[in-house]
Amino acid sequence: EERRRASTGPAQAAPFSPNTGSDSGLLPGETVVREGKAAILFPSANEVFYNPVQEFNRDLTCAVITEFARDVLAQRGVKVEVPGEREPVVVSLSGEQTGADEPMDEREETNGSEKQQLTETARVGEKCERGLRVLEGLAASGLRSVRFGLEVPGLRSVTANDFSAKAAALIARNAQHNGVGHLVEASCKDASLLMYEKREKRERFDVIDLDPYGSPSSFIDAAVQAVAEGGLLCVTCTDMAVMAGNSGETCYSKYGSVSIKAKFCHEMALRIILHSLDQRAGVYQRYIQPLLSVSVDFYIRVFVRVFTGQAKVKNSASKQALIYNCVGCGSFHLQRMGRRTSNGKQMKYSAATGPPVGPDCEHCGHRHQLGGPVWAEPIHDREFVQKVLTAVSVNPARFGTSRRIEGVLSMVTEELEDVPLYYTVDNLSSTIHCNTPPLLQFRSALLHAGHQVSLSHACKNAIKTDAPPKVLWDIMRCWEKTNPVKREKLSLTSPAFKILSTDPSLEACFTVREDANPQSRKKHLTRFQENPQAFWGPKARAKAGYGHTRAAKPPLWFCRRVRETKNVGNHCARLPDLQ
Repeated sequence: EERRRASTGPAQAAPFSPNTGSDSGLLPGETVVREGKAAILFPSANEVFYNPVQEFNRDLTCAVITEFARDVLAQRGVKVEVPGEREPVVVSLSGEQTGADEPMDEREETNGSEKQQLTETARVGEKCERGLRVLEGLAASGLRSVRFGLEVPGLRSVTANDFSAKAAALIARNAQHNGVGHLVEASCKDASLLMYEKREKRERFDVIDLDPYGSPSSFIDAAVQAVAEGGLLCVTCTDMAVMAGNSGETCYSKYGSVSIKAKFCHEMALRIILHSLDQRAGVYQRYIQPLLSVSVDFYIRVFVRVFTGQAKVKNSASKQALIYNCVGCGSFHLQRMGRRTSNGKQMKYSAATGPPVGPDCEHCGHRHQLGGPVWAEPIHDREFVQKVLTAVSVNPARFGTSRRIEGVLSMVTEELEDVPLYYTVDNLSSTIHCNTPPLLQFRSALLHAGHQVSLSHACKNAIKTDAPPKVLWDIMRCWEKTNPVKREKLSLTSPAFKILSTDPSLEACFTVREDANPQSRKKHLTRFQENPQAFWGPKARAKAGYGHTRAAKPPLWFCRRVRETKNVGNHCARLPDLQ
């Protein structure tokens, strides 16, 4: 049944049935949407924002917060108990399985090398006095908060906030309808003001979830102050056009980073939001530690912990980097913003030296474009991601999108940690106008050359490698020898002509190696799903009175102009219907 649910797509609205609660509270025109363990009352006519495709987002968030709670509450002497979690098997992509003899929820939790005595058990749906305080800043119907109350153990309280009074009233109804009124508290305030009010250490939230319609930039400053020491900040960005290079100047005004058009735009977007979070946190002598950062569908989602430490904040400059990207062949180089060197027990900080490239690309002769700064450190905590992957794998019936969570997290654990950004094989091939080499052969050539290589969850044809661009182009030159290009048709100023005019300095070997095929690919895990439904992208903003963000609707003339263009598909999904 779980496999069927995962493959058929996200939750859908369904007629109300008595087994989800009493129908006495159902108003005319309302429907009930079931997702996870929640049954949410929804008014008709798009009065409350809801996108069923983001079920994966909400499932993943529940899984991440559960493992975060397991780690944090163990230090407080609280044991987390998850329904259905019985097998203590630790999932390994190599096919090996390890674990203790006792169930996972009965194992001794550790804090560093010190074992903790667990004196209290936290269960789902029950209030835990030593549990987590959670804030959902832009809650709309309260679906996410209700699911927290029903599916995440170890909670003390969940504040579901929305700026709309009607939405706040609906949140309160949904909390009572699902029997979590003792955990979920509805709030009707400006999200930023609410977080600013909770800046005192005793008032801070252990978890803050921000999933706005569009950009979260206006909430970041308040969020990094209102989250507790070591707390979890969960942020979603759906303004991908801005973050992926279509409006670099707008991206700079919102996130303090210039986005550029490049094949690695999805990972660049993740590193832009991490840069913005770290930059704002640094103002208050705080810094971030990314746990998981994913680019899926039409949005990105990051989970970071926030800590305080003046000494650690000094490292921030050396964690950021500028991107030099060739507009001709796509080669890129990173330039760190700062430099730190260890001098015995002390750390010495200095300005970075550069730039790493000249004004023109050494491979094709074209100019470089400058982007960033972006976060240049690892964007995942592999140990934490492995914990989440294990918990989901041994209890697949817990989420409707468990198969996809397993596939995405498996790819995340395989990614090279210290290699920012990626190339795509098809773009390398199109640059020199030759046939595209099979992915396994190209990966094998890099491995034979003594370099590391991995795929990326952010792009299907991505290649993450520590090999310099020169090696990549040497491999492509060797490939072109067996798949020749009609050079007489190449322009003398084209990147292809310049690249192919240079002889390769290495002899690439394209014999397929066993380790060239990652385990997630061998096991045919659900890594990149097909479109779950027609018109599945960002939905229209909720109508006035129920909306949960403060951005204005597009003007009427703009909506009409967009609908008159041929390429309406990418725009209309973001616009409200016109009557």
